[in-house]
Amino acid sequence: MSKLVKFLSSAAVLVAFVLSTSIASSANTNRTKRKERPRARQLTRVELKDAEQRLSEMGYKTGRVDGVIDETTRSGIVLFQRWEGRNVTGRLSRGDFDAILNAEAPKPRDEGYKHVEVDLDRQLLILTDDEGAITKILPVSTGSNRRYREKGMRGLAYTPRGRFRIYAKLFGWRKSPLGLLYYPNYFSDGLAIHGNPSVPSTPQSHGCIRIPMSAAAQISKALPIGTILLIYDSQSFVSAKDWAQADRQKQETSNR
Repeated sequence: MSKLVKFLSSAAVLVAFVLSTSIASSANTNRTKRKERPRARQLTRVELKDAEQRLSEMGYKTGRVDGVIDETTRSGIVLFQRWEGRNVTGRLSRGDFDAILNAEAPKPRDEGYKHVEVDLDRQLLILTDDEGAITKILPVSTGSNRRYREKGMRGLAYTPRGRFRIYAKLFGWRKSPLGLLYYPNYFSDGLAIHGNPSVPSTPQSHGCIRIPMSAAAQISKALPIGTILLIYDSQSFVSAKDWAQADRQKQETSNR
């Protein structure tokens, strides 16, 4: 009986040794694999300049093309990341660099006439010239689609989809029931495109279209009363080319 006990004991020790050796070997293999995983090569100064140059060519303003990532460059990177549906970081990764070199310049959804567009999916505002070419791209933050109850008011924080016109505007600050608006351009039932100190990368407003404070005065000048505004997402879009055509005919008649 004692021999059997000794035999079983020795077998258990052997099994334990084999198992521990196998686990240790597996752990070492995993550590080796982790060590061997290649890291993305850091971008060179020349590559950074190439990225800035390409971003500028596509309409994403980066400031001076010098291979230095400053605040202006970061703003251009953010716009690119939003447009392309990439992770919005404001930093330039190897993946972003490759995407920039292979990307095409953004185009408005409606072409051929002067107007402004707000893409709710990308959270971007696009301003075009008389030919419909993009002249300005800005980050925005639109309605959060959440219900709110603030300052004695309640409702749904919703930015309507469709086609609108700027029907009123004010210069400087305007106090509204839900907060202050900077250079508001009204388009629907008190909703406006306006400057705000907070323009996150996600929809966070009560329904208005927030733009950066630094661009509010310039955008106000570019949006005279009557300007056509298109607001859309992937599920909804309405062209306003017929409105633009009617405006042109009206202008031609008045000039005769």
